[in-house]
Amino acid sequence: MKKVLISIISPFILLSASTYLIGKPSHQGMQLSTHFQPSAAMVADTPKHDSKPDFGDEFKYYFDRHNVMDEGYEMVAAFANGKRLTIEPARCLTVWNVGRWRNRQHEGTVLTTDSAGFTVIGIYEADTIKTGIRVDTLGTYLGDFKGIEADGHGAYIAEGCYFEGHWAENQRDGFGIQLLTPANDNPRLQVGEWKKNRFWGERMKYTSERIYGIDIARYQHGKGRQVFPINWKQLGISYLGRKSHKNVHGTADYPVSFIFIKSTEGTTVRNKYYVSDYAAARKHGIPIGAYHFFSLKTSGAAQAQHFINNTLFKKGDLPPVLDVEPSDAQIAAAGGPEKMFQQIRIWLQLVKRRCGVSPILYINQMFINKYFSLAPDIKRDYDVWIARYGEYKPDVRLAFWQLCPDGRVKGIHGDVDINVFNGYKSQFETFVQQKSIK
Repeated sequence: MKKVLISIISPFILLSASTYLIGKPSHQGMQLSTHFQPSAAMVADTPKHDSKPDFGDEFKYYFDRHNVMDEGYEMVAAFANGKRLTIEPARCLTVWNVGRWRNRQHEGTVLTTDSAGFTVIGIYEADTIKTGIRVDTLGTYLGDFKGIEADGHGAYIAEGCYFEGHWAENQRDGFGIQLLTPANDNPRLQVGEWKKNRFWGERMKYTSERIYGIDIARYQHGKGRQVFPINWKQLGISYLGRKSHKNVHGTADYPVSFIFIKSTEGTTVRNKYYVSDYAAARKHGIPIGAYHFFSLKTSGAAQAQHFINNTLFKKGDLPPVLDVEPSDAQIAAAGGPEKMFQQIRIWLQLVKRRCGVSPILYINQMFINKYFSLAPDIKRDYDVWIARYGEYKPDVRLAFWQLCPDGRVKGIHGDVDINVFNGYKSQFETFVQQKSIK
């Protein structure tokens, strides 16, 4: 009898205590509240107030970069104000039949087990479980069921993690929001789509409200003897590429709101069109920055000096960019990731000293997945511009996202890299004001 009572009571304690696992941030956009009276046992098993994870910075970052047009915005706003999914089964069960029956069918709150033997407290209608609570070896699920599996809208509470969103066949599948509190790192917020328990990311909706830009080099002027001048008066983005699906709302017809131009590469290469393109962009009032393509064959100091000697740094220009995209073989040949990051640090520091602002680091998704965690100081101190041509927004904090290499721009011949700023107009204006060269 004692074991049965414990198995019945434990899920309620876990569910109620989970309300205290996530602190309420300061965001006040949407006012939602829940009323909860904890029992003495629950309070005793609840972390102290000063040990609650603080998600305030994560929510602030999200709202700085999103608006109500983005999928999940209202759900995140509800989370930010303390709203959590709740399931309220009956508080008492008659133990002799472990549930209430009507005409030989389960009805109301029933204690059962799933195919793996985990305890489920389900709320039944006509012998079919609709919602409930399931306790497994890692945490507690509460939400909708199909048969005896988690299916529909539900939440999962485990140590260091709270997820709420759509489920299918006992797996996260569809849109959801996850709050992570890793033991040795800062709290993180993930918003977007899951497929079979794997987080894919946020699916972007491309509208005229977003801030788009391009990066160019000598290739936008033609190949070989064929030269195609840029028509700066016609400049406008008309196509977001074909390498992945793009959810374009309406017709792609966006102004070019910023431009990055390749200036140098290694210690010897210069873009002969850099100066003229720079002057034309400035003449047309487009925020502009320069980038350097990093080589692992020469020192960071020598490359920084080559970039500084051949690049213009004027008041109002966007921060300079270091383009780092080596292969695994090139990194190994240069002595490994540690030596690579030593030279990257030197370049970043010397260029910052020259122009007075922190450069931006341009890297691809592979580099982030395999190497970026090895340089936490760079990850912390420098804005990121990522090349990722998939459908989903990268799951990193970033300034710019290069979303395709094969876009089309009126006034430019051939393919053009299209980029989107991570935010909207007001955030971009703030970025330009705070991060540009003074």
